[in-house]
Amino acid sequence: MLKYISADWIFPVNKPPMQNAVIAVKANGEVDAVLTENAAQNLNVEIVKYEGAIVPGFVNTHCHLELSHMLGQIPVQTGLVEFVQSVIKSRQADAEKVSLAMQNADKQMFDNGIVAVGDISNQLVSKEIKQNSRIFYHTFVEAMGFNPERANTIMDFAISLKNDFSPLPASIVPHAPYSVSPQLFSLITEHAARENAFMSIHNQETSSENDFFKSKSGGFLNLYKFLGLDIEFFQPTGKTSLQSWLPFIKTRKTLLVHNTVSSQEDVEFANRNNQNLYWCLCPQANLYIENELPDVELFIKEDLKITLGTDSLASNHQLNILAEMKTIQTYKKLTFEKLLQWATINGAEFLGCQEKFGTIEVGKTPGLNLVQLSKDFIIESEKVVKIV
Repeated sequence: MLKYISADWIFPVNKPPMQNAVIAVKANGEVDAVLTENAAQNLNVEIVKYEGAIVPGFVNTHCHLELSHMLGQIPVQTGLVEFVQSVIKSRQADAEKVSLAMQNADKQMFDNGIVAVGDISNQLVSKEIKQNSRIFYHTFVEAMGFNPERANTIMDFAISLKNDFSPLPASIVPHAPYSVSPQLFSLITEHAARENAFMSIHNQETSSENDFFKSKSGGFLNLYKFLGLDIEFFQPTGKTSLQSWLPFIKTRKTLLVHNTVSSQEDVEFANRNNQNLYWCLCPQANLYIENELPDVELFIKEDLKITLGTDSLASNHQLNILAEMKTIQTYKKLTFEKLLQWATINGAEFLGCQEKFGTIEVGKTPGLNLVQLSKDFIIESEKVVKIV
């Protein structure tokens, strides 16, 4: 039995927006047909018409589900170094509280029209939530350890944790340049090559990250002191963070997350060294932590493959990709169509689930969201109505 759905505008993503078009959907959510207004006029069926625009389900390429219990616990705009310390201090909590917060976060994402998530995990606590979720999850098991002597031990633990997530899709990834030694980078990259896996890494969230790699100075020295780590062994590279670590991953398909202070020089370096990079923007988290946004205009000019993420509820007030789109459109005045591509098909392609999600096409089960736009396609509300 097919259900016929129409709206003022349909945004298939793989083709231009269609006014008053009609989508035929099977009971399981699979798209059976996408019809123009003229083609649908001859249908002798009931068509449910909505006011607004119908778009595919959203893809959240960067989240930390296991930090959901930290909603509202960390002050805003403290800067990354202080934020990381606060997360470490507040991470432990009652197991029941952690589980309930993850369940609520998963439901919030589903209600906000998110169909697929790339989720960072440092432990196994999110597995049951993901197994029972209506959302597709790819888990990035994070490996971190700046002391090169501990690289093998850390990697062994990460492999064990990744195996424990089975049968859910998962891969082992580096946490961030400032928390992963060259030796651990090599082990992660070798493992990814063996498994043909894609990776994710937090990249250039703050200028202090570049200061550390360039001259072993800046705020990160306070972080290592807080952690009680002796970093006498570390020698600065004289280069930015990205230019220091990117060669370690060779040409692996990798998501660079945040990129708040990535420069023209960094982008050009990245393009020369790896054509398989995706750049994830988490604007609300950027504003929450550093009160600064990436150079979006630069990324567009350089034709980078951009995706969107929410980060965690430790650094965001909600898990809502449409709200991330609205934030960018407010600050950067971008077209809705471009933002929608970042929020759907680009993320689906990175997570390897584009055969199912990302566009409204026959044979896919992308999910259908209703959003409210102005006449010139400005996002009017963060509210999403999940139709299918």
